Amino acid sequence: MLYRENGQFKTSYAADQQLLPILQDRVFLLAVAGAAFFVLPWIGSDYLFRALIVPFLILTIAAIGLNILVGYCGQISLGHASFMGVGAYLAYNLVLRVPQLNFLLVLLLSGGGSALVGIAFGLPSLRIKGLYLAVATLAAQFFLDWLFIRARWVTGDSPSGTVSTNPIVLFGWSVDRPVDKYLLVLGMLCTLTLAAKNLTRSHIGRAWMATRDMDVAAEVIGVRPLVAKLSAFAVSSFYAGVAGALWGFVHLGSWEPAAFSVTLSLSLLFMIIIGGLGSMVGSYFGAAFFMLLPLLLNRIPRTLGFDLSTAMQSHVEAMVFGGLIVLFLAIEPLGLARLWGIGKEKLRIWPFPH
Repeated sequence: MLYRENGQFKTSYAADQQLLPILQDRVFLLAVAGAAFFVLPWIGSDYLFRALIVPFLILTIAAIGLNILVGYCGQISLGHASFMGVGAYLAYNLVLRVPQLNFLLVLLLSGGGSALVGIAFGLPSLRIKGLYLAVATLAAQFFLDWLFIRARWVTGDSPSGTVSTNPIVLFGWSVDRPVDKYLLVLGMLCTLTLAAKNLTRSHIGRAWMATRDMDVAAEVIGVRPLVAKLSAFAVSSFYAGVAGALWGFVHLGSWEPAAFSVTLSLSLLFMIIIGGLGSMVGSYFGAAFFMLLPLLLNRIPRTLGFDLSTAMQSHVEAMVFGGLIVLFLAIEPLGLARLWGIGKEKLRIWPFPH
């Protein structure tokens, strides 16, 4: 009875097209945002921020970018982590060589440089698609991995290839405590989520979805596949670049090229598939699934009294994790976002049967 729309009349086109047309959704989102900004910083521990929440927020930014490319535009990518690496190393070089730059400007420039790289590797999408495009993006992953390892200027002439970052100072605010890093990443995530949601509702987003559904028919009705596909690669890579810079500076602090390997690319792809393709909230659900499920699988054997070795525990975690992914995709291929939508639909008619 709490999720009814009775009495909520829309008297203008703007009211009908707003992001959250249902009052209960707006109240729920404001409550979640208020708790995230004003309650959690006071009650959360340093371990909670450092080990769980901050990486979850950063991976959500990367998942939103990949969802724009795969879920909204229908272009398969297996090299998204390499674009995160471009953003991380570009941010490192900007801070190293131009230390006067504000960190927010560093993030924007890192995203812009990653977007240019994404456009360059997105050019094959104009001629190929499907499995062939996936192989092309996988080639981008291998090429950029090789570049990060072999090009000495990328790592500041570091002999081991490992780089370390300086403390972040933003408008006089020293972002060194875990709670400070959490607030910085949370603000970036909220801003980028709002931008992505509005972008997918614009004519650019409609062009992406038309290209995803049937590119030939989209071209007949006036959509230019060249612009749609390359813009999707650019926006997706921009989000990946920003996420990579945050991953390196805020979460890791120091990293080596293996931090942005193909394993991370596959994890990001699984995130949006499990969370829900073509859904912003699905990116959140997918990132939460990948962050929380391994933690639960790690704690369940101890809770049940099984004393497993570290190696056995790692193998069991991998097997159960993989099996749950396959089982979940078989039961609900549209992802966790679809289950969320079904729950909201049930609430709208509860307690009546239809």
